[in-house]
Amino acid sequence: MSVPAAPPGQPRKAALAAWIGSALEYYDFFIYGSAAALIFPEVFFDESDPATATLLSLATFGVAYAARPVGALFLGHFGDRVGRKKIMVFTLILMGVSTFLIGCLPTRAQVGSLAPVLLVLCRVLQGISAAGEQASANSMTLEHAPSGRRGFFTSFTLSGTQGGQLLATLVFIPIAALPEDQLLSWGWRVPFWLSIAVAVVGYVIRRKLEETPAFTAQQATGEVVALPLAVLLRDHWADVLRVVAGALVASVSTIFTVWALAYATGDSVGMSRTSMLWVGALANVVALAAIPAWAMLSDRVGRRPVYLVGAAGSAVMMFAYLWAISTGSYPLVLVLGIVTFGVVYSAANGVWPSFYGEMFSTRVRLSGMAIGTQIGFAVAGFAVTFAARIAGPDGDGWSAVALFTAALCVPPVIAALSARETAKIPTERLGGRGAHEAPQPETVTA
Repeated sequence: MSVPAAPPGQPRKAALAAWIGSALEYYDFFIYGSAAALIFPEVFFDESDPATATLLSLATFGVAYAARPVGALFLGHFGDRVGRKKIMVFTLILMGVSTFLIGCLPTRAQVGSLAPVLLVLCRVLQGISAAGEQASANSMTLEHAPSGRRGFFTSFTLSGTQGGQLLATLVFIPIAALPEDQLLSWGWRVPFWLSIAVAVVGYVIRRKLEETPAFTAQQATGEVVALPLAVLLRDHWADVLRVVAGALVASVSTIFTVWALAYATGDSVGMSRTSMLWVGALANVVALAAIPAWAMLSDRVGRRPVYLVGAAGSAVMMFAYLWAISTGSYPLVLVLGIVTFGVVYSAANGVWPSFYGEMFSTRVRLSGMAIGTQIGFAVAGFAVTFAARIAGPDGDGWSAVALFTAALCVPPVIAALSARETAKIPTERLGGRGAHEAPQPETVTA
């Protein structure tokens, strides 16, 4: 199937829509992570047992990841059937509404055990939304991008998620500094209420974006498959397994942003909430530059070597970062936090959108990315809960958590080593029989 070139300027528009939409979407998703570590144990769970309350609160963070595979099956199917654009709009609205509702929930003191039940329901809706967000945005940017620059353009989706996480952190810094009574009564709700603006802004941006040339050409020739999942499992099952294994690298992100935050601000270390939030904020600032830089490097040297640097390097750096927290030295924590999350982890984070997406053909790309990543992300989401358990009753067993995180980086390394290199393969030949053949020289346009 011959795929026409994207209209002039459309690759940049697709990248911008992916960046802004992902930033707004993951602002919603990550403010929950900050609240789960700092606030929800006291608001929604039994304060008489702080350790259990923290464990249960972190478990609700993982609930969204458990809902993601289900959402991926549903949204992946329709994304490959009706197009990438419609799924991008739907996921953004769903995330905005569900996050706004979290800010409206009654507390445990008001309605008892009903409060955490309602919290979990809203968290499930967040997870379903996130299941289709990255896969649809990645597919949109990859299929709009020039073949020789797919790494760079698809990286905007992940730099957008870092932007959203940065925004979430910056919003929580003044909130966390409020007096305790104001923080626990109304202050924590404000970031969640702001999500209604997320839905409106995101809708305006994304509804003006054109469908990708690859999907449009597929519709015109009648090649849209009725059951993308069946084709995916028949022709691409090995690559789905690679993506599942590769997605486990996201455990580095969840351990860094949630468990490490709870550990550092807990009784055993006692660092301030505001100072630790600044570590995350500055690491994300660095990541905003590092992600596209790593992605551009992958366009030149290949996806596999860059991804391996990120996955293997993160396994090593998590030991250094968690050790730094155990010392209580803020300058050490700040430097190692920036290096670990802002630089090293960004290598894997910036490359996986193109690396995973290039494993599949247009017919099943959204399904393959959504299902593969969300199963792996489900494990990554609950990594926080497992970390809280293996850290011991006092929550200070950082070395066990570092070893656990490093172990979760092993499957991504194996997946990358077993994958084919796809950086130089023309877009129309991705995921097909010709994907293993040596590509012909091509002209790269901006």
